[in-house]
Parts: sequence; structure tokens; C-alpha cells
Amino acid sequence: MTKLEQDLVAMLSPAVEMLGFELHGLEFVQAGRHSTLRVYIDHDAGITVDNCADVSRQVSAILDVEDPITNEYDLEVSSPGVDCPLFKQDHYEKAQGEEVRVRTKLPQDGRRNFKGDLVSVSSDMITLSADGTEHMIMLSNIERANIIAKF
Repeated sequence: MTKLEQDLVAMLSPAVEMLGFELHGLEFVQAGRHSTLRVYIDHDAGITVDNCADVSRQVSAILDVEDPITNEYDLEVSSPGVDCPLFKQDHYEKAQGEEVRVRTKLPQDGRRNFKGDLVSVSSDMITLSADGTEHMIMLSNIERANIIAKF
């Protein structure tokens, strides 16, 4: 997670929690002059479109006042969905036994992209069984990860 993303989580979490939701995580994706801030919210009872709209209004107001992002961006608020992104250690712990896709920041074992079963999670590392081999990946080296939806 980048410094900006960490600052945004700290800034937005209290407001999202005050509305009764968990800030599951967020991503700031820069694409030239057109960037996107994705905010994922969660609740035990699920997330509706109205929930996303309520959180979007609150988050938008905070971002307008604090102005932490200097360039133009689109704000998207949604549930984590079936291909749930993994941001925190407890997300990885809940996903043990699931098939996941992981992209590392730095190459590991000659590659950056892994797809396999999440075998275990320790305090700073995950073990992923991919292509018949177990790979131990440090959480700090994970750029992005998500559960692969099964239908």
C-alpha cells in the first residue's frame, strides 16, 4: 500500500465506520491524467447500491475538504465482491484454502504473478501452492491480491 493509500485509509475509516460499514480497503490507480480511487466497503448484512451512494457522498465531502489528491480522479465505492481483494493480514487469514491471484512488487522465484491455493498465513508471510510448488511471499512484497471466484 502506498503512503497516499495509507493516509486515505486513516482519513476515511472513521467516516465509513460511523455510517456502520467496514472500510475493507482502497486502491488509487493512476492512469496518466485520469485516475481512479476505489473504496471497498463491507458489512455482515451485505452492501446495497444505496449503501455505496451514502458512503460515496460522505467520502466525497471529506476529500473535497482535505484535498489529499492533487490531480483529477473518479471515486468508485463498492463491495469487495466475489473476487474479493485482499488488503490486510486478516483478509488473507479468512481466505486460507481459497484459490487466489497474487502480484508481487518485486520478482520472486523469477516471476511476479502467482495463481494458486492460499495454504497458510504467518505474521508477515503467506504460503501459496502454485504449479506444484509452495511459494512463501512476504506480505510487504504483495502489490495486489484477490480471491478467484468459483461458480
